[in-house]
Amino acid sequence: MWRSSVSIAVSFVIVTEGWGLAMRAPTETPAEPPIGQYVHIRYEDPADAFRLYDPRCAAVAGRVAELILGLLPGVAVEHIGSTAIPGCDGKGVVDLMLLYESGGLDAARRTLDELGFQRHTGPKAHPEERPVRIGSIRHEGEPFRLHVHVIAADAEEVAAQRRFRDALRADPALMAEYVAAKVGALRGGSRIATNTTR
Repeated sequence: MWRSSVSIAVSFVIVTEGWGLAMRAPTETPAEPPIGQYVHIRYEDPADAFRLYDPRCAAVAGRVAELILGLLPGVAVEHIGSTAIPGCDGKGVVDLMLLYESGGLDAARRTLDELGFQRHTGPKAHPEERPVRIGSIRHEGEPFRLHVHVIAADAEEVAAQRRFRDALRADPALMAEYVAAKVGALRGGSRIATNTTR
């Protein structure tokens, strides 16, 4: 249950016998979790499968990181993938790494589930030992797709994700080459890195 806030509903009932006024016990109505349902990319629609870079993705990543850290202090959350690279066109999914210390995997999964994230399912789904949670959040009136990769802080993959992001940030020519490769794959009818942040 999303526990950040609840609304209290109180109702009154007129009791006709004796002209009394009775009040029912307050009931708690849980607030909706902040993370909405994930809508899968329609790869048959080029406009949905490939999007121009949106600078608002950085703010979206920051908002999601704050939500996670508000419930689970002590972890690290980083923006990764193409939306973390200024000017890089791509699928438009905001990818984040949630980095947990030893013994923290269960708490990380529970926190994301509580926020409203859903499990990544299907034949290419990540295992629950290295899970991915998916969802969406509205920002400035528009929905943004989210992937949160739950990774042990000491895993080798962490450095690899950072190298990819930082290399493309530092080299515009390399970023342009990468974007061109994704466009070519899309035109060829293949799904572009559907199970990665790239």
